[in-house]
Amino acid sequence: MVEEEFHPYIMFLPTKEKFDVLKTIFGSEVPAKILEFSISKGVSKKIFQKELVKKLTYSNKTIIEHLKTLVNLGIVTEHMEKKRIDNRVVWVKYYLLSEVGRWFALLLAEEKLTKEEKSQILCNIFCAYIRWVKRLSAKLDVPAEILRKIFKEELG
Repeated sequence: MVEEEFHPYIMFLPTKEKFDVLKTIFGSEVPAKILEFSISKGVSKKIFQKELVKKLTYSNKTIIEHLKTLVNLGIVTEHMEKKRIDNRVVWVKYYLLSEVGRWFALLLAEEKLTKEEKSQILCNIFCAYIRWVKRLSAKLDVPAEILRKIFKEELG
């Protein structure tokens, strides 16, 4: 998988209003509800369109539209698999949270994730952020030693 460039900016969200903030960012509550659903299943579990239509109160068309947006934004990835349904083999589309999608999941459902899931997401976020800071500091001619000093001071 080719790593797409993204900017891992830190965004401080008010604890009680984080869903509302994300709903505003996405322009609708539907993507946030899709992310909440994926979290309830587990951050690494497959998300099937049929399940979303059944669980959420939105039309199939609305869910498809927002899934396409989430795919285009790199928040979920789209996949296909063969399934046997009523003695027929059919292709079924499913979605998985991307690394960035897991970050959004952490924002939305920190209290619902296991300690292991939170730890894994935190480590992934930290690695991506350090890589970004390293590239940015090189562009701005900030010596790595200054960043190491700050890191050591902050972590003690």
